[in-house]
This record gives sequence, structure tokens and C-alpha cells, in this order.
Amino acid sequence: MNHLESFNQYRPLLLAIAYRMLGTLTDAEDMVQETFLRWQQTGGETVKSAKSYLSTITTRLCIDHLRSARVQREQYVGPWLPEPILTKQRDDPAFQVELADSLSIAFLVILERLSPIERAVFLLREIFEYDYDEIARIVDKSPANCRQILRRSRQHIAAQRPRFPVSHQQQEQITEKFLEALHQSNLQDLVVLLAKDVTYWSDGGGQVPATLKPLHGAMKVTRFLLALRRKWLSKAVFRAIEINGQPGAIAFLNGEIHSVTTFEIIDGYIKSIYSVRNPEKLERFYQTDGYRWY
Repeated sequence: MNHLESFNQYRPLLLAIAYRMLGTLTDAEDMVQETFLRWQQTGGETVKSAKSYLSTITTRLCIDHLRSARVQREQYVGPWLPEPILTKQRDDPAFQVELADSLSIAFLVILERLSPIERAVFLLREIFEYDYDEIARIVDKSPANCRQILRRSRQHIAAQRPRFPVSHQQQEQITEKFLEALHQSNLQDLVVLLAKDVTYWSDGGGQVPATLKPLHGAMKVTRFLLALRRKWLSKAVFRAIEINGQPGAIAFLNGEIHSVTTFEIIDGYIKSIYSVRNPEKLERFYQTDGYRWY
């Protein structure tokens, strides 16, 4: 296997790690490209394990990027949400490394609350199944330290994730009911689909109108959605679409993408609504087809 073939063998894995680390596919692709450039410089001649070497470069690049990005995100206008990705092709090699659950917007939002090192250790161990010695070399910590970091990360994430995940079929059914109720502007049907403590997040990045703070509560969120539908989205067309491995929706208005929305569903109710409006995060969605219209 030559130098390029060796890199291409692990490129899907590197992209999967980088996207989960950074939450944006654009940045993830940049990290993988930089990894390739550094890989070229070695010639592969002194590398014992291509997988370990490439994973180390990509992970460390992501850690450095996150440390610098924290300042930028503190200055971000409104809530920052991960860049959604279209996962229509379930056999997409870039994302088949792990189950769709580790791609969900809700999961990526939880990861944002971990430090860069905590995120790296958790993902490498829990999602990509690296052993502790490998992880220790990658993040430059001792194996014992990595175990402690993982334990803290697990506790933090477990406290915020549902104990009993909802099936993909249930997610589809609830998403369809939500879109139908919104299409009909049916307040009662919307309210019964939402958890009492539901939270609505909207990411406009300061480029388009969006809520500057999360909205909380079933009635408050419902009234906001209906007002949004009545004032801005009365002529919008909604399309069911698979986003980050889970059912979601894309809204078109006047031939342009208005938003991409995903849902966190717990115990049969919508617990969180994540609406991405930032145009820079939606550029990849202009080539979708074959989805049901609402």
C-alpha cells in the first residue's frame, strides 16, 4: 500500500473524529487536509502505525482549534449550534464509523460543555474504541489520567442524556406529527408533542434573524413557532429529511433555505428543538432531493 492509499484508508475515520470534536464539517475537513499535508512530509517511512500517527495529528489539531475557537464562540451572536449534516446515505463511509446517535445535534451540544481534552478522551474511548495507551499518547497524558478524565466525562454526559433512547421509528412519527401540526398552525396538537420543559434553540450567527437566547416552556415555544409561521413562514415549504442520523426538517422560503431543524425526543416528547439558520452552516443542503414535502 503506497503513501496516498494508506492515508485514504483512514480518511473516513479522521473526518469522523474531527467532525465530532469540532461540530462543523468545514473545520473538520480543514483538519483532515492539514493532517494529510503533515503525512506527506513524513513520507510514511518512519511511521510504525499509520492509524495511530494520523489519529494523533488530527486529534491534536482539533484540540488546538477548539482552544482558539472558544474565544470566537464567546463572541458569537446568539446560541452556537453545530453545523448540521445530511445523512441520507446511511452507508456514507465518512460517518459509518459509529452509530448515528453520536452524530445527533443534541449529543454534539453536550460535547460542547466538555473541555477539548475531555472531549478527545471521551470520543476516542467511547465512540472509536481506542485503548487507554493509545489515547494517552494522543493527548499526551498518562493512561491513569485518561481513565480519570473519561470517568468525569461519562458522568457529565450521562447526567444530560436520556436513559432510554427513542427508536428511529418513533422519532420519525413524532417529527411528522410536529411538521403536520405546524403546517396546520394547530396550537393544541403542537403543545401535546412538546415536553413541558422543552427548549428551543436558534442559530443565526448574527447574519439572519434568530432568537438571541433559548426559549423555554411548551406554551412559550408553541406560541413563538406559530407566530413565526404566521409572520414569516406562511409560504414556507417543509421537507422531512435525515439530519445527523435522525429525522429532521428543512424549510424553504422563496426558493432559499430558511432553516434546518432537528429534535431531541425523550419519553415520547420533544425535549429540545435545534434550528440552524446561519447561512454558512447550510450551504451543503442545496443539493437535497427525494424527500417528502409538508
